[in-house]
Amino acid sequence: MLTFEAVSETSLFAKKWVPFCKKYSIEPRAPEWYFAQKFDYLKDKVHPDFVRERRAMKREYEEFKVRINAMVAAAQKVPEGGWFLPNGSPWPGNNVRDHPAMIQVFLGDSDVDNVGNPLPKLIYVSREKKPGYDHHKKAGAMNALVRVSAVMSNAPYILNVDCDHYINNSKALREAMCFMMDPISGKKICYVQFPQRFDGIDRHDRYSNRNVVFFDINMKGLDGIQGPIYVGTGCVFRRQALYGFDAPAKAKSSSKTCNCWPKCCCPCFRSKRKGKTAKNKKKQSRRDKDNSKHKDSSQIHALEDITEEVPGVEMRSEPLVPREKLEKKFGQSSVFVASTLKEDGGVVASVDLSECLHVIRCGYEDKTEWGKEVGWIYGSVTEDILTGFKMHCHGWRSVYCIPKRPAFKGSAPINLSDRLHQVLRWALGSVEIFLSKHCPIWYGYRGGLKGLERFSYINSVIYPWTSFPLIVYCTLPAVCLLTGKFIVPEIDIFASILFMALFVSIAATSILEMRWGHVGLEDWWRNEQFWVIGGVSSHLFALFQGLLKVLAGIDTNFTVTSKGGDDEDFSELYTFKWTTLLLPPMTLLLLNFIGIISGISNAMTNGYESWGPLFGRLFFAGWVILHLYPFLKGCMGKQDRVPTIIVVWSFILASICSLVWVRVNPFISKYDGPVLELCDGLDCD
Repeated sequence: MLTFEAVSETSLFAKKWVPFCKKYSIEPRAPEWYFAQKFDYLKDKVHPDFVRERRAMKREYEEFKVRINAMVAAAQKVPEGGWFLPNGSPWPGNNVRDHPAMIQVFLGDSDVDNVGNPLPKLIYVSREKKPGYDHHKKAGAMNALVRVSAVMSNAPYILNVDCDHYINNSKALREAMCFMMDPISGKKICYVQFPQRFDGIDRHDRYSNRNVVFFDINMKGLDGIQGPIYVGTGCVFRRQALYGFDAPAKAKSSSKTCNCWPKCCCPCFRSKRKGKTAKNKKKQSRRDKDNSKHKDSSQIHALEDITEEVPGVEMRSEPLVPREKLEKKFGQSSVFVASTLKEDGGVVASVDLSECLHVIRCGYEDKTEWGKEVGWIYGSVTEDILTGFKMHCHGWRSVYCIPKRPAFKGSAPINLSDRLHQVLRWALGSVEIFLSKHCPIWYGYRGGLKGLERFSYINSVIYPWTSFPLIVYCTLPAVCLLTGKFIVPEIDIFASILFMALFVSIAATSILEMRWGHVGLEDWWRNEQFWVIGGVSSHLFALFQGLLKVLAGIDTNFTVTSKGGDDEDFSELYTFKWTTLLLPPMTLLLLNFIGIISGISNAMTNGYESWGPLFGRLFFAGWVILHLYPFLKGCMGKQDRVPTIIVVWSFILASICSLVWVRVNPFISKYDGPVLELCDGLDCD
């Protein structure tokens, strides 16, 4: 009810806000962020009425915010009988888990702004919810919106933006259209992905929320293969690609023949040519016979049948498909099925509200290919990776667009616990895909997915498995300090050269990528640090949760991440929230601190000769602590101390690991016989 009323108020405010934005080229178009900007808003403004109209608009927006705040305050306490509409009838969505489908057109074709110009459509849609149905969260909601929008407007392109993002550059959509409508390669583009940019992140980006290495290096690199992966928001789709159609095939170029020789000089070639022509004629005659039989059959084709029911349907450049097959794929709606055949969009009939409600009912997707081959793909909490992967398997390519002014901006979870839960959700989705039939290691080899693009998808689903070697990597320095053994064995000169060459090549590659992607050293280092923090915590838990869900059927719910603070700048950054994800990194930190103390104590006891080997071991332990430093700082919060519960549990785990190591200790020889020693200058006989 709160969302419904807020959208209603928004539609009224839009009649004033939209013409103001168009008249003065306002950016960003989100009023909250526009009025909150600290900049010279008079720059480049020459219209004499701008200041007066801006003040009036700011007043209108503040009044609008007060009305919204009043709605939020009233919604805190739900009446005993539920909510009621202004006409006195009960609100249909009082039970959020059991309610009918609802559609309300707030701004339609006839609505205009205060100046008289037409406004974009604004329609409230709530799909039907019933107990016993799996509604598939965001992916199911997106598929419902795809269907109802096809019946109501059927625009050929769809913009997907998360609820915590806003349009920062209104011209970015035009840039996406330049790719989609390109006369040479536009028809093969399934979506245009924009990078994610965020507001409200601390200056040092402690938890690598900006993720610039991924968005400014990895995604740009994929743009040179088959295109970037879909990241769930900030994306413009081609509607036809969402329907599971294959990408348009390239027109085959005419085969080159050697016609520079006289016919008399090349009898062999002439005879081969005649043979090929005869074979082609036979094949063509067979096809004609098959087509004639096909036309004479009594089977009803979808296109023939639908065009009788819904006039004005353009024929796709694909073979006719039986109507039953199309309905099995898209569902029991002749209007929607007809809309899928209109490649350039456009409504196929006058809008029928009953048909709109029909396509968003709970049972509409039953026994169809929705969520399997059509629309957003089900089967993972990260439906975005699966959806983009399916499109690339159908031969489509995507495009990465980075406008000078960021297209969209959003808010990110700047709190440590929320950030770890966000990474946990992403990693859990990757584990689910890895253990499913859609795993890119073995799925889609007969499609149009390129080899290098497949490697990128494989990388996106196997990275949680690196948590095991990463934990070993972070534990070994402490083990070496506790036992006195060194992690690096003695190697010969050739192996040393090989190791150094590998190290230099990795470093050179990183430097080149940073220069190419315009990524700063601090951003790169923050990415490395949080890769270790997330790897030893969120990725590890995601593996166990994914294995339990897929193999044992035990479903674990992920935590929906909360976003940035409201009271003061970066207030959420210092808020501590207890979660078990904090235990493994803190345990590793304590182990390495204990190892450093133990190593220094042993060196002081054994004399100066033991200090030389100690420095190498201390370097590796310090390297691990340096990677985990943002985590330690986040646990301390504003009080500059680690919460007691974290210290107690981590100390217990570190003590258990140390005691187990002392009991097992594989470095001690298992030989129980007498110890034989060399006798220097003594007659041992």
